[in-house]
Amino acid sequence: MSDWKHQLGLIVPSWNTTMEYECFRMAPPGISIHVSRIAHTEDSDQAALHMAEKAPDAAGLLAHAKVNAICFGCTGASFRKSGIDLEIIDRIESKTKIPTTTTSTAIVDALKSLGVESVAIASPYPERTNNLLADYLRHAAFKAVSHKGLNIECPAALPPEQAYRLAREVDCEAADGILISCTNFRSLEVTETLEQDIGKPVVSSNTASLWKLMKLAGAKEPVTGAGRLFKE
Repeated sequence: MSDWKHQLGLIVPSWNTTMEYECFRMAPPGISIHVSRIAHTEDSDQAALHMAEKAPDAAGLLAHAKVNAICFGCTGASFRKSGIDLEIIDRIESKTKIPTTTTSTAIVDALKSLGVESVAIASPYPERTNNLLADYLRHAAFKAVSHKGLNIECPAALPPEQAYRLAREVDCEAADGILISCTNFRSLEVTETLEQDIGKPVVSSNTASLWKLMKLAGAKEPVTGAGRLFKE
């Protein structure tokens, strides 16, 4: 344990099996990932708001591990209603005194850091959820120029090639960046190939989350295989 420089905390939906996998793969030597879960097995407004309600308790358990930063790792639950991401951050930080982000907040910061102004959205969501995400991004001063979802509640079993194909479908001339949304939607293995093929930055829920966690923790170790976000 003495070689750990930073300890990062994730709060994930109980059915999520992708966020841990991808964050563990991205984390450079000296950074450890620690996870707390909240019961979540359906994609509904009620379930999302339940996750937001329980987030401070889950964060309190991560505080026992003395993590340096915390991410509430459910994209959909952190843009489900106006301002909920900032509410979640405030409640967790008030309880734990640990720097905190949500995945949605991290996405906004990541896109801004890459200079993206107009974004195409690829997700597993139904149309209504994609519209909520597009509205969230517009309120953060982005242009959501296209979006498409798969209408799948739990996409963890999908191969990353599915995310690649969907991203190619939503890409358009008006978009200067691609967002692959949902922490349970695999895309890490295809991120750099996708960036090379379309010539644009690609941000996913999980790359944005780890990037923001590292920023909050003051971690500057290099991350490879996760796209331009970690190279800028």
